[in-house]
Amino acid sequence: MYKNITISDFYQASLEEKITIIDVREGYEFDYGHVPGAVNLPLSEFENYEKLLSKDTPYHIICQAGVRSVQACQFLDAQGYDVTNVMEGTGAWPGELV
Repeated sequence: MYKNITISDFYQASLEEKITIIDVREGYEFDYGHVPGAVNLPLSEFENYEKLLSKDTPYHIICQAGVRSVQACQFLDAQGYDVTNVMEGTGAWPGELV
C-alpha cells in the first residue's frame, strides 16, 4: 500500500534530503510552475513511463491538488513500486515553484 505525506512534511523533507519527485500533471501545467527537482511524467501517458522507473527507488508523486497523484500511486503500487502520495499538491506548496 502506498503512503501519504502532507505538503508541509513533504516540503520540510525536500529541504533536508534528496527526494525523487514525479509530477503527474500535463506538460503545460508543469511548465507553468512546479516543485523544484520534480520530473514531469503526465498521468495521461503514465503507462508508457513505467519501464523508465526503478522498483528500487522510492518516489514521491505530486499533482495540482492530490487527485491524479492518488491515481498514479494506486497504479504504481499495484506494480510493486515504493510510492508516496503528496497530499494537497503543488497548489499548496509553501515554497517558490520553478
